[in-house]
Amino acid sequence: QVEKTSKRGGRIIRENDVMPPPAISSPGAMSQVQPSKPEPTITEIMKSPSKVVLLRNMVGPGEVDEDLEPEVKDECNTKYGDVIKVIIFEQPNVPHEEAVRIFVEFKRIESAIKGELQQDYAVVDLNGRFFGGRQVKAGFYSWEKLNNLQLLE
Repeated sequence: QVEKTSKRGGRIIRENDVMPPPAISSPGAMSQVQPSKPEPTITEIMKSPSKVVLLRNMVGPGEVDEDLEPEVKDECNTKYGDVIKVIIFEQPNVPHEEAVRIFVEFKRIESAIKGELQQDYAVVDLNGRFFGGRQVKAGFYSWEKLNNLQLLE
């Protein structure tokens, strides 16, 4: 969930015990999308650190608005360290939780791993958080691929 802090800002709130309601869809709705693969454990994620964090399932397809990029950038700047850029990419014909990919490039790899205060691990802290009723999936992403705008892997 997001707590509104200003006209254009908000703060992501962790909800450990509250699960979002299951999505209800028609029987044929999933026939057009690819099945999603099992999510890696946090231990597996931490084996390949990068200064780029990929956030998935933060919003659904068609839900990206003009406030999302500055909200993500401000939150990450405040909690984890200097953010160089945020790229939001929507891809068609994939499961809803995979459709919107948010790439956060930090100035330093340490910010993505453990944050400036060395107490909040960006990937660990963001993975599993709730945003707008959705459980966020966070992981590292290759800086080289982001730099070459290879945003589909």
